[in-house]
Amino acid sequence: MSPRPDMNWDTIPAERVAEGIDRQMVVGDKLMICRLTIQPRVVTAVHSHEHEQVTMVERGHVLYVIDGVERVCAAGDVLHFPPHLTHGATMLDEEVVLVDVFTPPREDFLARKESA
Repeated sequence: MSPRPDMNWDTIPAERVAEGIDRQMVVGDKLMICRLTIQPRVVTAVHSHEHEQVTMVERGHVLYVIDGVERVCAAGDVLHFPPHLTHGATMLDEEVVLVDVFTPPREDFLARKESA
């Protein structure tokens, strides 16, 4: 993949991946970054995956459940999820914007985009 220093979230198309969740993606050879805009009170089920993940809360408040422990996060908070760590989230009473970085890239996300 050739370098693209000119990218801006305003120019990257979003796809609706579930009710109340829109996702933008930038994909490299060894990592991917996803920006999610999520409506209030949307719940993402507790899950785990083989990918290492870093999540940055850009806007809003989120109740996370991480390895069975609840934690409320707000804009500016950064979370690190090692591979196979269980985690899920509930958006609180406002729109939330999260930026997720995954390594390696999530092939399941890429397959979904290609089949759309």
